[in-house]
Amino acid sequence: MDEDSSAPSGSEIRVSTDPAEFDLEWVVSALSERAYWALGRPREAIVASLANSLCYGLFDGREQVAVARVVTDRATFGWLCDVFVDEAWRGKGLGGRLIDEIVADPRLRDVPRLVLATRDAGELYRRHGGFEPLAAPERFMERDRRELPDTS
Repeated sequence: MDEDSSAPSGSEIRVSTDPAEFDLEWVVSALSERAYWALGRPREAIVASLANSLCYGLFDGREQVAVARVVTDRATFGWLCDVFVDEAWRGKGLGGRLIDEIVADPRLRDVPRLVLATRDAGELYRRHGGFEPLAAPERFMERDRRELPDTS
């Protein structure tokens, strides 16, 4: 286990890539109730997304404190997404540690392009993963079939 020097005294933060170890209730709550990009995401969609991605979790003992996943073919492309650090653990360097673990993962070593989307953490991804804004964002397109939340 690696000890995170910015974690509270006596706390050992470890990484796991085994989704069977993840606290599914915590992950569902974190994403569907607290992550601005995934609010209202159904449990079934979260379970399916974890089953079809490379998953990363940070744990304090058995307590899950962060999650992220990469959707990838492991050969040409990867999408880093659903990066979430529990509110009580923010400001302790865990987001950077999680990104460092992901970009160092041997399963992604030969993947030439990783992309992500962020509203407010661009500098974190630049420092810890070497991410930069898209060189040609006008070449990217999307097919967005998400339903808009009812705001009435």
